[in-house]
Amino acid sequence: MNGPVETLLFDFGGTLDANGVAWKERFHALYRGEGVDMEGDAFAPVYYAADDPLVGTLPPATNLAETVHALVANLERELAGQHDWHCATSPESGADRPGRIATGFLTEANAAFDRNRPILKVLSDRYRLGIVSNFYGNLEAVCESAGLCSYFKVMVDSYCVGADKPDPAIFRSALERLDATPETTVLIGDSLRRDGEGAHRMGMSFIWIAPEHVLAGEQRSKVEYAVSDLRDLAKFL
Repeated sequence: MNGPVETLLFDFGGTLDANGVAWKERFHALYRGEGVDMEGDAFAPVYYAADDPLVGTLPPATNLAETVHALVANLERELAGQHDWHCATSPESGADRPGRIATGFLTEANAAFDRNRPILKVLSDRYRLGIVSNFYGNLEAVCESAGLCSYFKVMVDSYCVGADKPDPAIFRSALERLDATPETTVLIGDSLRRDGEGAHRMGMSFIWIAPEHVLAGEQRSKVEYAVSDLRDLAKFL
């Protein structure tokens, strides 16, 4: 680490609600489980076309479940407009697919929250904690519905501050509100570009969270500190 650690900044999606797996990859896996035969490269533009319209259009009080259901509704609309993929499920089964996708995603996220709350409680007793996320404008309501707000002093939503990670402006907003300095702050996130690059540009230390099989790959050499589970943060802090 750069020096004594006083402040921890966390990404939200893929970090607090999963062990280093982004929303796009998790939704892709759920759709593949439903028989949607679409490779990741083909699913990515479908996901972004569903995700982007939600930025700034969801009411600030929209909770996590409502956010996920809105995103799934957009995904279903985008998939309906695609013709170069095959679905192995029957039309009758497909009618219930949006509910199953949303429920599956939320079940996985809630399991991660249950797993991470104890370590967040320990960390919040020792450090100032904040969240910095590229989100839709309703981050605080989502964190409230996930039972996370009591651990974090600030929650910085990219839409609300008008800057996306890795832009230093979004990190400066969090540090100023926490009365923190980059030299004593560690950022924990699942994206090497948004989080890792953002930390580097700000002069903060960075801990990458990613699944074990990803950490075993060549990208591991790009970062000094990495974990596959937030409960492993203690080894560095």
